[in-house]
Amino acid sequence: MSKFILTDVRLFTSGADLTSTSNKVEVTTKVEEKETTNYGSQGYKELIGGLASAETASEGQWEAGDPGKVDDAAWAQLGGIGPWSVGPAGAAVGSLAYFTKMLRCDYKLGDAVGEVAPWTSGGKSAWPLVRGQFAHPPGTARTADGTGTGLNLGAVAAGKRLYAALHVLSVAGTAAPALTARVESSADNTFASPTTRLTFTAASAAGGQILRTGGSAITDTWWRVAWSITGTGPSFLFASTVGIG
Repeated sequence: MSKFILTDVRLFTSGADLTSTSNKVEVTTKVEEKETTNYGSQGYKELIGGLASAETASEGQWEAGDPGKVDDAAWAQLGGIGPWSVGPAGAAVGSLAYFTKMLRCDYKLGDAVGEVAPWTSGGKSAWPLVRGQFAHPPGTARTADGTGTGLNLGAVAAGKRLYAALHVLSVAGTAAPALTARVESSADNTFASPTTRLTFTAASAAGGQILRTGGSAITDTWWRVAWSITGTGPSFLFASTVGIG
């Protein structure tokens, strides 16, 4: 990925797509510095890494009146923990994604007379920040069972985990529409005998979920999102991110 200008950053918080109302998104991760300087340090400080953390700061133009609008979403999520996914260069399948489970810890709105009504809000990590990829795009409606495009993320080493986030953005249908998404793995890109590694809770309304495997090694190197849809006249818009961390 070469140098680029930030024009298509995507921001998803639980069941809200805040892309069209945000104009600044920052993701920060850091590791605490713990000093271990001693008499054998030859006059130089010695440091080791302590606890890691991540934060997301975002801002943009204020809107309200719908669960997908920033005011409704931020107010409902304030003090709550859910998935946040950021795409620096869009949300097409295979695009780079940074995601984690985050606490929405602040929300600010308002400014001086004559200004475009702004908002700012941030989140702090409750899980590790994962560098992964988008496995399902937000703009493709799904009305029946299906499978997504395979991604070659590599194997999961012992002690590492496969992480996956699901952002259900809209739900339509006349009788009990429900989406059950899952993450499958395969030894190659044919997915001839896929193995289900994670299964999200059935979703019948907009919202977000994030899951991870238990820490055991997985030798499969190919991954994809698949889904089952039930109900009468169902239609779902959702985004999903996957990664190993």
